[in-house]
Amino acid sequence: MGIWKQIAEYLYLKKKDKDRPDSSWVKYMHGINRLSILLFLVALIILGFKLGC
Repeated sequence: MGIWKQIAEYLYLKKKDKDRPDSSWVKYMHGINRLSILLFLVALIILGFKLGC
């Protein structure tokens, strides 16, 4: 699976693959990954505002 497809699944932009096994640990991992991607994007936005002004 490509990296962009995986990121789209983390951010709920694409439906998950139904053939993959799903466990609670995988759900926790995806939740943490989703949180880290969103925090990274927020940090980039804040840096953009601070460097732009």
